[in-house]
Amino acid sequence: MRTRARARVHRTAAVGVTLLLVGMLGACTSSSADKSSQETSQELRRFYEQELTFEPCEPYASNETDAELFANDQFECARMEAPMDYEDPGGETVSIALLRVPAKGGEPVGSLMTNPGGPGYAGMSFAPLIAAMAPDSPVLEQFDLVGIDPRGVGASTPTLDCYTDAERENDEMSEKTTNVASWTEEETRQWMQQCAERTGSEEFLSHVGTRDAARDMDVLRAVLGDDKLSYFGASYGTRLGAVYAEMFPENVRALVLDGPMDPYAGTMERRKQQYTGVQRSFELMGASCTEMPDCPLGSDPDAVTQRFQEIVQPLIDEPVPAGDGRVLSFSDAIDGVVAGLYSEASWPTIIKGIREVQNGRGDALIGLHDAYYQRYADGTYSNALEATEVINCLDEERHTPEQESKLRRTMTKIAPFLDTGRPLDDTRNMCEAWPVEPTLGYPYATDIKGLPDTLTVAVTGDPVAPYEEGTHLAEALEGSLLTVEGEQHGAALIAGNTCVDDAVADYLVNLTSPPANARCTFE
Repeated sequence: MRTRARARVHRTAAVGVTLLLVGMLGACTSSSADKSSQETSQELRRFYEQELTFEPCEPYASNETDAELFANDQFECARMEAPMDYEDPGGETVSIALLRVPAKGGEPVGSLMTNPGGPGYAGMSFAPLIAAMAPDSPVLEQFDLVGIDPRGVGASTPTLDCYTDAERENDEMSEKTTNVASWTEEETRQWMQQCAERTGSEEFLSHVGTRDAARDMDVLRAVLGDDKLSYFGASYGTRLGAVYAEMFPENVRALVLDGPMDPYAGTMERRKQQYTGVQRSFELMGASCTEMPDCPLGSDPDAVTQRFQEIVQPLIDEPVPAGDGRVLSFSDAIDGVVAGLYSEASWPTIIKGIREVQNGRGDALIGLHDAYYQRYADGTYSNALEATEVINCLDEERHTPEQESKLRRTMTKIAPFLDTGRPLDDTRNMCEAWPVEPTLGYPYATDIKGLPDTLTVAVTGDPVAPYEEGTHLAEALEGSLLTVEGEQHGAALIAGNTCVDDAVADYLVNLTSPPANARCTFE
């Protein structure tokens, strides 16, 4: 396997560099600008031509869960070097960690690059998850699955670090994101400085956006030996895949975009869409609860939000015990419920958790909270939260204090189950002190020329990526859309839906798209 991989690396690196040079240089002249561009491309060449050294994965584990997962000797891991700033490829570099699950078949189609979302979720464990959840899929036969920890995340270095584990435990950040507390101007400055100091580089904070990650993907595509990129992205991973398509359309073979983000919707519009979706899912969960004889939300489906507020709002002043010396706060409870709304399969756990709070305990909801924020049994956290926040500082639009405060109040009206029951103070955008302006831009990934057919997978009842977002992404890319009936965020390869997985496999392996108006259903 490694001999074959190295052969592919050398064969295709030159192709990747050639495509890069064509895109960067265009028609060359003798102008000083063209000379500068040529010098830059020469500096980038060394990244596209590097050779990966694959090795056992255990040393790459950044937490106890990954340590157990990575002990599988079938997996192989490596580090790829990339420029910290692609406009200055001769400057500082970053290290991108990746895990490969070799194809089960003989000579694979190539690599299938994957991203689990977030932004900021570590992807090295995503490829093994796909392998475990879809063991008989032709995708595993025909592709080397590649999971990446994007720059700043997990085992990649530098690693974004804004909080200690103790700071995560004291609930301060959750209180700000669940409207219990507000951001002041001074706090936004302190937060940026804290992230820079603990990460070790203020400059790095300017280069962890989606466009940087997309350029890393193109380098990795060439280094892995693939002329064209095959990619599966979930949730935020759909934004990453769409931006890659915008930046490198000539290098795309196949893109599966599951649980999609709307490339037309700016930050304010998308947040409204998401909060509307989350409230809808909460009400459906609550209605299912009212059909039970012991439902903690009562028997009236129209009153479940009010009943929930009555149960959880007292947690602001009086958290309840949650085991191991911990307590469940209001913000913990909200986070736990929202996490459970991602899939209808978790609704019983939410209902159990609400009943426990009613009875003075918080074990079930703190469990959902811990899974959502990747808190491990030893009390440590992954850096997913800070990575999400920092990447969003470079991707999302920044609002004035007036806009941010208005949006905050609007969110509570759209999703009243999140309401604290208290007046909301004015707040500021947490990223307002960031060293650079956002780099993504809206809309993105539109009017792309020369892009092959893509496959967007959208679930009709997706709580955080409403179905309309999927239709908009498919339209923007002028690609295929697979509609899935259900109440779930995402549906492909790890959700156990044979209809969806077969369609995805046929597209990835054979480049055969599902017919127009194709639909699958979650039973």
